[in-house]
Amino acid sequence: MSPAPELLRATVLHTPRNPFTEENALHVHTDGALLIAGGRILDTGDYAALSSANPDALVRDWRGSVILPGFIDTHVHFPQTHIIGGLGWGLLDWLRLHALPEEERMGDWVYAGVVARDFIRALARHGTTTALVFGAHFGEAMECLFQSACAAGIRIASGLVFSDRLLPAPLCQTPEQAYRISRDLIARFHGRGGQRYAVTPRFALSASEGMLEVCGTLLREQPDVLFQTHINENPREIADVRAAFPWAENYLAVYDRFGLTGPRSVFAHNVHASDAELSRLAEAGASVAHCPCSNAMLGSGIFPMRRHLAGGVRFALGTDVGAGTGFGMLKEALQCYMMQRLLPDGVPLSSTHLLYLATRAGADALGLSDETGDFTPGKSADLVCLRPAEGTPLAGAM
Repeated sequence: MSPAPELLRATVLHTPRNPFTEENALHVHTDGALLIAGGRILDTGDYAALSSANPDALVRDWRGSVILPGFIDTHVHFPQTHIIGGLGWGLLDWLRLHALPEEERMGDWVYAGVVARDFIRALARHGTTTALVFGAHFGEAMECLFQSACAAGIRIASGLVFSDRLLPAPLCQTPEQAYRISRDLIARFHGRGGQRYAVTPRFALSASEGMLEVCGTLLREQPDVLFQTHINENPREIADVRAAFPWAENYLAVYDRFGLTGPRSVFAHNVHASDAELSRLAEAGASVAHCPCSNAMLGSGIFPMRRHLAGGVRFALGTDVGAGTGFGMLKEALQCYMMQRLLPDGVPLSSTHLLYLATRAGADALGLSDETGDFTPGKSADLVCLRPAEGTPLAGAM
């Protein structure tokens, strides 16, 4: 027996089109409704019309609230949940002093399970229904993460973090170990309950050519997994990559040589990109995860949004916890707006752009635009309902 449809009545906002390239991207229904059944969106529109057409639907009256698509975080580190707020350092020193010691603790699967549950709860509490998650360096910790996501109904893509040099010994594997553990995780979790696997070298600096070859092998063997890593975040990092791979024209060329640049690839940061790299990213259909709070907190720089737009490079928002300042995607969108205001050639952003970057743009980056990101009928009913507390300035502005 099919479940009875429900009408969710509130102000409804979503961006089924790209406001950077198309007009009328924002769809607004001030007294609107979503018609849902079986976890799917059947229709979106004005409440009066939908109510008249569906007299038997159960109405949930949420007037005074705003319904948005569930937020999509394209770059967040689950092992760093407990170390948010390590101020005063650049990227490489922050990794050494804060992130990597905490990530070593993920070798204790009991502790990893606690962090995984805290992480998934934090996503849900902030309205994030889908995330591309940088995982742990340990297979058992990854099991904890996938199991917690499945239990909570949060859609994630994640994978074992690959490193075989320059990091502390507990965080390193051999290429053979990385391949074996990944194959096992793919078999057990990829495609289960909306979960997907993402091949995840930490960054080129900590991955040998042999390890990058394993990444390419996994992508060829499993054509629907994702690829994620870091790129062009910090000038010192870029210089070290240049020294480690003297044959490479630029940072992206390291990944490109091993077949890792494509439409299933998401590169975090890309603050200091060359024109050649932007051209190649656009040609390959790859995406960038823009993490403005982390870029500011680590002093990495300001994202060159105008150059990405001019080059045709796709990008969406990521919180980059724990270098970022929290799990809230609305906070990330606001920081994105403010950072662009500081650039002489920054992009003037509207609320429509920010909503798109926190929702539909992420779905496009993760290859999920047919499933989530906006309220087009047939998509998953991923949504967040926001209602300001009574007596607050925000409530007064509604």
